[in-house]
Amino acid sequence: MDSAFVGHVHALRLALTDPRFDACAVTGAFAVQPGARAALDRAAAATPDGSGPYADRLAAAVEEAGTAVQRPELGTLVAAVPVTGAQREAAVAAVAAVDDEAVRLRTAVKSRDGFFTTFFISPYSRYIARWCARRGLTPNQVTTASLLTALIAAGCAATGERWGYVTAGVLLLVSFVLDCTDGQLARYSLQYSTMGAWLDATFDRAKEYSFYAGLALGAARGGDDVWALALGSMILMTCRHVVDFSFNEANHDATANTSPTAALSDRLDSVGWTVWIRRMIILPIGERWAMIAVLTATTSPRIVFYALLIGCAFGALYTTAGRVLRSLTRKAKRTDRAAQALADLADSGPLASIGTGLAKGRPVAPLAMALIGSAMITLDAAVRPFGTASLIGAAVFYVIATGAAVARPLKGALDWLVPPLLRFAEYTTVLVLAAQADVPGALPAAFGLVAAVAYHHYDTVYRIRGGSGAPPRWLVWTIGGHDGRVLLTVVLAAVLARDAFPVALTALAVFVALVVLVESIRFWVSSGAPAVHDEGEPA
Repeated sequence: MDSAFVGHVHALRLALTDPRFDACAVTGAFAVQPGARAALDRAAAATPDGSGPYADRLAAAVEEAGTAVQRPELGTLVAAVPVTGAQREAAVAAVAAVDDEAVRLRTAVKSRDGFFTTFFISPYSRYIARWCARRGLTPNQVTTASLLTALIAAGCAATGERWGYVTAGVLLLVSFVLDCTDGQLARYSLQYSTMGAWLDATFDRAKEYSFYAGLALGAARGGDDVWALALGSMILMTCRHVVDFSFNEANHDATANTSPTAALSDRLDSVGWTVWIRRMIILPIGERWAMIAVLTATTSPRIVFYALLIGCAFGALYTTAGRVLRSLTRKAKRTDRAAQALADLADSGPLASIGTGLAKGRPVAPLAMALIGSAMITLDAAVRPFGTASLIGAAVFYVIATGAAVARPLKGALDWLVPPLLRFAEYTTVLVLAAQADVPGALPAAFGLVAAVAYHHYDTVYRIRGGSGAPPRWLVWTIGGHDGRVLLTVVLAAVLARDAFPVALTALAVFVALVVLVESIRFWVSSGAPAVHDEGEPA
């Protein structure tokens, strides 16, 4: 850092203490992590010539040598190296005119968030984040507290008593406040970590789906079986998220990535009230958790799940329709990286290679094959009696068709729909077979299996988002891929007695959960894991 530096302390924090970037700089200050230390040594040995602060010249030399240098947006914050006395006086005045702490609090909040979070949570959760920072608490500790609170809420809901439902609703809101606080604390104190990325990315789903299970258990105590609704809600939410992930991965680095639909959306963003309406109607996590909490406290689990299914179905249709229109009206050229990301999200196992081999060299339409295969297995499972051996044929067709769907790079306009279709087919097949078994424990076991598989799919998404690629191939093949799991579930339904089917589903769920969790934890605590965090707004 230049000895003549004049600026805000938080400007220096942004440049010197953010661990997510190998190199980071503001005027007069430059810092590197171990990954860029060699580049810094080479730049320092060359003694960069030129005028201006030495730190700035070093940063420029490192960047010219090929190492990316992050330059954070400072907004109203000041970072300067004045040369004359007048410049120093002006810089000092500029520093005094801006409240460093107020900026730090404001930038702790994400610039783009839901209506409920923005207006009902963030106005005070940022102060909770500051309170935590001043007492040495870490974002990971707050994240863990949020999870524990949600699990206690699920336990209260599982009592099936009105006091339990009311307490559960209150605790779910407390859990959400803590969920907002952990990210704000990370941005406030710049405490980013790979472990924090993993916890934040996975705990939200663990909290929500655990609460679904608590509601189902509570309803069962009152004589109402809503496990199918709970599982349906989990399937809908997971498939909706896969649509989001697939679309973003397919298009974030595409060239010529414009369309009239996207232009219309951008114009609507300039009209303030439409932004909030469009954010609210898709039922984001803040609005969703608020709705679940209020309905849990005031109604019944069945009504909670009905509201969830209706609201989330509308949101899924709205967002998916808009993305389909964008994809059909844009002339984007997708990259090999995007195609590989979609192939990884497909989660194909060893059996799919049969269909892939059959489709090699043939003009196969990926989306059509995925749609036909998914429709065949889900419709056959729905219309045939439980245990029908002929359903195995439909499962074999599904394996071949979906293998053919990923035989060539997924670069078509709508090929990003292939992974969501495969998720829907697998999850729904498990739900339908468990419901048809109509024996105690079948639907809870199916809930556990889908939850374990969904965790694997979320884990895959966040690895890809962080730039680390998909999970290792051995993991995908060990748990069968979507194709192997669908075929195995169908075969188990055909060869086992109804009473044995829940036991088999439970064993499969435990196996998948153990394998996936062990590998996931190993990866996310390793030094090579990526940090995935949302940014706050510029100061």
